Amino acid sequence: MLDKLDGAFSFHQNALKLRSQRQQILAANIANADTPKYKARDIDFKAEMQKVVGANGMNTATNIKTPSMNTDALKMTGTLNTTAKNHMAGTPTANPFNTGAGEAMYRPMQQGSVDGNTVDMDVERNNFADNAVRYEASILMLNGAIKKMMTAITGQ
Repeated sequence: MLDKLDGAFSFHQNALKLRSQRQQILAANIANADTPKYKARDIDFKAEMQKVVGANGMNTATNIKTPSMNTDALKMTGTLNTTAKNHMAGTPTANPFNTGAGEAMYRPMQQGSVDGNTVDMDVERNNFADNAVRYEASILMLNGAIKKMMTAITGQ
């Protein structure tokens, strides 16, 4: 019985963790809209959710209904490029928002910027609002599942 309860809640728990992490990343993008050379980041929610669901041994990964994000437009963080022989090779610093749930990727520049900043405020605000609505929807679905279980337990 506990396995079924855990399975019912773990999907929502993982979805909420990913949504929360994405909200922090989008908020950081908005906060750094005027920071020179700041690179906007995001996560591919669908791909990360499928990884988490697959890692937990659940067979519901194909039932995830999220809008598809253009993953080709996102570049995975990796080693730093060097353009001269005197440049030091290295790896980016750890993602301060990474809770282990999803890997942040850099979003390519949509609109040219003199200072090298890739944050497009219209895109960020839209993604921020969309993610917030989806977070609230996940909470409502979780509350509905809890109410159904309480009704089944109490027999009302």
